[in-house]
Amino acid sequence: MFEPQQWISIRKPRMSEAKGQCGAQQARGPVAKCNICGGVYAMAVGIFDSGLGGLTVLDAVQKRLPDVPFVYLGDSAHAPYGVRTPEDIYELTTVAVQRLFDAGCDLVILACNTASAAALRKMQENWIPKDKRVLGVFVPLIEALTERQWGDNSPPREVAIKHVALFATPATVSSRAFQRELAFRAIGVDVEAQACGGVVDAIEEGDFILAEALVRSHVDALKRKMPTPDAAILGCTHYPLMTQAFQDALGAEVTVYSQADLVAESLADYLTRRPEMIGDGAQSVFLTTGDPKKVSARATQFLRRQITFQSA
Repeated sequence: MFEPQQWISIRKPRMSEAKGQCGAQQARGPVAKCNICGGVYAMAVGIFDSGLGGLTVLDAVQKRLPDVPFVYLGDSAHAPYGVRTPEDIYELTTVAVQRLFDAGCDLVILACNTASAAALRKMQENWIPKDKRVLGVFVPLIEALTERQWGDNSPPREVAIKHVALFATPATVSSRAFQRELAFRAIGVDVEAQACGGVVDAIEEGDFILAEALVRSHVDALKRKMPTPDAAILGCTHYPLMTQAFQDALGAEVTVYSQADLVAESLADYLTRRPEMIGDGAQSVFLTTGDPKKVSARATQFLRRQITFQSA
């Protein structure tokens, strides 16, 4: 599925560095080995998503951490994940994360709520090597919702927000991972979840008219179950591209929580505490399992700046 490339250069080599057997420069500091010749290249932080939604997170973390290199991998060939079984999601996610490990990433962010919900816990328990780290995107969101700081492991307590609308993919809703993580930190919060079928597909295809119509339909369905939520969670990294549509449908009185900026702040805090996970690369790389030309065009449209993907 993910064929290893000979080399991914993610930094500009210094003149004093030695070359590997295949001509690639050997970097100083934290390094990873070339799959072909055993040479080394500098690490970056990996960001994985089932498709293009994780670009909302990437955009936020690049603005927050402009000097940190990233390797972004979108599994567009198998998107969307939200309609797949937990077993499929786990298998696809582990293959993708391994691809990022092979690309020199010791730290990988699952910028995919479905993967975070359906695969992360099992990966942490049984799969992730001891010298690697894989982080999800739920916890920063829940910390913001419950007004907790990182590392606050005090017992669950009452919080100001009592009624929360969760908009997510069918797989994320079925996993109940959001409710489970929230229960570790807060009590007395009523969560009503709405599975938003079709929204990710429409966004991936660039059909924002359809995506907006689907958002309105899903908000209407949620309101029939919870007429007056205090807050709404956009529990998919594709959905920030539709933030205004969600806000308009919900009403100005509902606080809408989107993940990208929250994840960026959380990652900045994590890297302050664990600077060895940054690596010393200087150039970000974009990988896709889909058609690089098509994915690059969509990504450029989403972020409004030129993004060029390579085949993973």
